Order: sequence, then structure tokens, then C-alpha cells
Amino acid sequence: MLKKKLVVITGAGVSAESGLATFRDSGGLWEGFNIEDVASPIGWQQNPKQVLDFYNLRRAQANAAKPNNAHIGLANLEQHFDVYIVTQNVDDLHERGGSTNVLHLHGELNKVRSERNEDLVIDIGSAAIKLGDKATDGAQLRPHIVWFGEMVPMLEEAAEIVQQADILAVIGTSLVVYPAASLVHYTDPDIPKYIIDPSIPELHSYKGWHHIKENATTGVVKLTQKLIESL
Repeated sequence: MLKKKLVVITGAGVSAESGLATFRDSGGLWEGFNIEDVASPIGWQQNPKQVLDFYNLRRAQANAAKPNNAHIGLANLEQHFDVYIVTQNVDDLHERGGSTNVLHLHGELNKVRSERNEDLVIDIGSAAIKLGDKATDGAQLRPHIVWFGEMVPMLEEAAEIVQQADILAVIGTSLVVYPAASLVHYTDPDIPKYIIDPSIPELHSYKGWHHIKENATTGVVKLTQKLIESL
């Protein structure tokens, strides 16, 4: 019997319970930084060292973090479902938690690329990058992150995955930031859809969804129970 395809869209709320601050919360990672200065092509052109330092810090923080029960619980669902994770997060906690099919919409912290050739990508793990570190084409290495104002190259592939879902779940993201927010519109309107959020989402898109009013870790436990009961 073929497993049903479960597509899970995740955001910063999943990693928050591993100690990684979300961008928009008070005390979040952006506090003290102008977003344009550290997460835009203009910021990179004006002060690449500051950008590299910022992402070196983020990379070190992500490396020190551990997968939480939400990451692990989603990985365990692969025993029962064909699970695909589409994440807005740039950490690798889903992979370290055991998930085998993870698509990163906004890039990956543990990778860098040539500033001249976006296809020349290198996995550096938790290492720091400094000015003068070059790709094989001689260009400066930059974070493999989708910055504000840049295209989201994985969006089309993510839309195809969501379109094929038998079940959709949204965890740890309010999906208010486009283009990622558009993904839920690619699903068949008749499939079961779940959202894990401690508050009631205000988006009209969530009418008819099953709402689990929990944080990610406890919410995934309840989601797992509901999904297994539905088999």
C-alpha cells in the first residue's frame, strides 16, 4: 500500500523551541541590525564584512542548537507517510532531526556560494567565512541565503511538491510573507489541512483547516495522533 504524501510547511516557530530566535520577535536575531544592512544585495555591496560576520554568528548559533521534539516527531512520521518538509528556515535542524526530504526555500546557513555564480555552492558546515575566502571561480564567497529583493529559486519546486500533497500541515509560520505564503493555494482544496499555531491565524486561507492551538513541539504530538488515527 502506497503511503499518503504528507507535505509540511515549516517556519521559524519550529526552530524557536531549539533556542534559535525568530526574526520578528522582541529579542530576535534582527534586533540591533538594520535588515537591509545584513540581508540584501545592497547591504552586501556596501559592507560585505558585516554581512559575513552576521551570518557567521547565525551559523554558529544554529550549529550549537539541537533538534527539538517537533523536528524529531516530523521525522518519525516517515514511518507512516511519505513526508516532505518545505521549510522557510535556513538551519539544518530538520535534517539533524532525521527528516530525509527537506527543501529549503530561503537557502541554507551551512552552505556558501560564489557571489558571481549562484550554482557554485559549497557546504562549509559550521565554519566561518571571511573576506578573501574565494570560490573556485575566484569570486568572493557569500552566504547561500535568499536575501530580501532576491528571487526564491526553489519556489517552483516547492509549489510542485505542495500540489501533490494528500495532506498538508503548516507549523511555526503564519505564512504572511510572500512568496512563501502563496504555497498553500497550490493544494487540492479537498485534502485534510492542519495548522499548528498557539493563536488563531487571521488569514482567510485557513478557513476549514484543522487548528491545533499548540506550540510546535506539543502540536506535532497531537498532529501525529490525529494523522495516525485517520489511517
